[in-house]
Amino acid sequence: MNDSSDKSGTTHFGYRDVPRDEKQKLVGEVFTSVAGKYDLMNDLMSLGIHRAWKRYFVATSSVSRGDRVLDLAGGTGDIAALLRDRVGDAGEIVLGDINGAMLKVGRDRMTDRGNVNGFEYVQCNAEALPFPDASFDLVTIAFGLRNVTDKDAALRDMHRVLKVGGQARVLEFSQVTADWFKPIYDFHSFKVLPHLGKLFAGDSDSYQYLAESIRKHPPQGELKSMMQAAGFARCDYRNLSGGIVAIHTGYKV
Repeated sequence: MNDSSDKSGTTHFGYRDVPRDEKQKLVGEVFTSVAGKYDLMNDLMSLGIHRAWKRYFVATSSVSRGDRVLDLAGGTGDIAALLRDRVGDAGEIVLGDINGAMLKVGRDRMTDRGNVNGFEYVQCNAEALPFPDASFDLVTIAFGLRNVTDKDAALRDMHRVLKVGGQARVLEFSQVTADWFKPIYDFHSFKVLPHLGKLFAGDSDSYQYLAESIRKHPPQGELKSMMQAAGFARCDYRNLSGGIVAIHTGYKV
């Protein structure tokens, strides 16, 4: 269920109910903890398939040379690096992330790759973006929306900063569609993943939270409805890997 409509003053942090104004701090502690192991985290959570999902996510986006793109929850720059060739030298990519540690890792990695020109780094909250209306041709958020406290507010602000005709795309862990696979997926998420997190990153609690956060994220149909309610048109989604993740798309018209 979508936790952003909770009127009681609490929200979900994994399976725990916490005061709404504390979730941002708690999520921040998780990602500060895993920032240096972010690729490892995604490998453990996705069995290494996250790189293929991200390539497909970018390859099927509506973006042209010269476009200005906002990549929210930009993390370590994976999506931005893939977008670079598509927007060309005349384009601009803004990496936005609420977590300073993640943003620093991303900036350092992009610099190490030689990706310097055409990038801007902004520490920002997806619920209240510090950009004017109609600023971007494309807004992306990959594996970040489920960690936002008020998802509805974030979707509305993504819509606000898009230009007319612009596209928003969400790549996120979603609801597995095959009944036979669900117990296998649950076993990996709740039994294997925290142990791997402790073994490789010295942090089982953060990985436990990340597994729980996936289960609390709105399923495909609900997130599509949320995007429509935020003002997006032509909303649709595509399941990848049997619904382990889904790509949601909407347009500003």
